[in-house]
Amino acid sequence: MTFARAALAMAIALGITAGAAPFDTAHASAPMAKTNAPGYYRMMLGDFEVTALSDGTTPLPFEKLLTNTTPEKTRQTLAAAFQLPPYELSFNAFLVNTGDKLVLIDTGAGHLFGANLGKLVERLEASGYRPEQVDEIYITHMHPDHVGGLSDNGKRVFPNAVVRADKRDADFWLSKANLDKAAADEKEHFEAAVASLTPYIQADHFKPFNGDTDLIPGVRAMALNGHTPGHTGYVVESKGQKMVVWGDVMHVQAVQLAQPSVTIHFDVDSHTAEGVREKLLADAAKNGYLIAGEHMSFPGLGHIQKNGTGYRWLPVSYTELH
Repeated sequence: MTFARAALAMAIALGITAGAAPFDTAHASAPMAKTNAPGYYRMMLGDFEVTALSDGTTPLPFEKLLTNTTPEKTRQTLAAAFQLPPYELSFNAFLVNTGDKLVLIDTGAGHLFGANLGKLVERLEASGYRPEQVDEIYITHMHPDHVGGLSDNGKRVFPNAVVRADKRDADFWLSKANLDKAAADEKEHFEAAVASLTPYIQADHFKPFNGDTDLIPGVRAMALNGHTPGHTGYVVESKGQKMVVWGDVMHVQAVQLAQPSVTIHFDVDSHTAEGVREKLLADAAKNGYLIAGEHMSFPGLGHIQKNGTGYRWLPVSYTELH
């Protein structure tokens, strides 16, 4: 071995390279950032721009909340999907820009679910829009995690928006009689609906509809009753492309796709909700349209495919828009 080669081998062994001091020690590792980028994802549906907005995520004990099954079976199904309890649930909303109207479908939880949620306005603004630009708000149903973002301390968060929801949901959740007779753990749902909608009602910015209804060109309401009396999906279509925003047709995809018969404690009519889920899953799998799910893993956009006696979720591929 020549001297040069021997010297090089010795330098490598001692960690000495050109421009580096011998016996250089490693620096301390960088602190963990522990944050994600702003929670929005954008895609095109024909000529319409669709922006999925994350209101946040929160862990929930679904082994206790899911019904028509057992806690042990839920735990086993989640474990098989590498989801250890408590299951981290996504809370999504969807912004549709038709070119003529800016439509927000659901508004997140606002201040009703603690610090993990209530991030929708922050994500809306990060995506390039402002609350005052929203023309219409379509509510799938009046549970707190869907209407809580409408108002803040009695004021409209979206001052120029008209809010629309099925009349059956409004009649149910805004009823003083229903509030008075509700179970103790359900009263807060009625109170949240009243607090969230009242500023819009007072400003004549709440316009309920009845069942299947054409709302604006390219967007129509589709009755999906069961989870609540007026639970509604929204069908968005442009240039032959179709998306169905299905609200709370499903909560825990790892469980309910494989076992669509599994229901949840929050269903007002679990039997009807189960039937709606079965029917919509079969139709989505057969016809191949896009699904937007408020509780599917963010961004909550994907397709349904038949898989044995159940179904599988095929999320959209990430695409950079130019």
